[in-house]
Amino acid sequence: MGVVDTSRFYKGIKIEYEGEMWEITEYSSSKMGRQGAIVTAKLKNIITGAVQEKKFRSGETFTTPELQRKKMQYLYKDDIAFHFMDIETYEQFPMNHDVIGDLEKFMKEQQEVDVQLHEGDPIGIELPTSVEFEVTYTEPGVKGDTVSSTTKPATIETGAVINVPLFIDNGDKIKVDTRNGNYLERVKK
Repeated sequence: MGVVDTSRFYKGIKIEYEGEMWEITEYSSSKMGRQGAIVTAKLKNIITGAVQEKKFRSGETFTTPELQRKKMQYLYKDDIAFHFMDIETYEQFPMNHDVIGDLEKFMKEQQEVDVQLHEGDPIGIELPTSVEFEVTYTEPGVKGDTVSSTTKPATIETGAVINVPLFIDNGDKIKVDTRNGNYLERVKK
C-alpha cells in the first residue's frame, strides 16, 4: 500500500476512502482565497459502481490499495462483458462494462493491456499511454494544410470520434493519447 495526496491525483487512480476502494474518474482544483486550494473529485466505487463527487483540501492524503498488475490480451466484448486472457496461463477473465467505461473507445481486439487485480479479482485496466488507430471516416483533407491548429472530427476503427488536423484522411494511421483522447501525430506509412 502506498500513500498519495491530492496533488498526485490522475484519472484512473484507485484510493481508499471511508473504508472502501474508489477510482478517480474526474478531478479539478480551485483556489478558495485564504483557505487554500480545494480539489473536487468524482469518485466511482470499485465494488458497487456508485458515483459521488467529493471536495478535499489540497494536500490531503489517501492510502492506495495493494494492486497486482498482469499483462492480458483483450479478446472481445459481448452483451455481458469484455473478455481478457492471461498471456501466461491462457485463463480468461470477463470484466463488466461499468469497469471498462470510457476506455472502451481506445481498445482494439488482440491488444495487450495491464489488468489491475485486487485479491485475485480483476477491477480495472490500464491502457498504453498512446495507441495507433486507423481513421475509418473523416471529411476530405485540405491540400497543402500541413500545419494548422484547426481540427475536424474523425472516426477511428473502434468507433470513437476524435479531433484531428485538417490534413488527416481516411485510411491514415494516427497515434492517440488514451488518457484524454487527444490526437498526437500521424504515423508514417
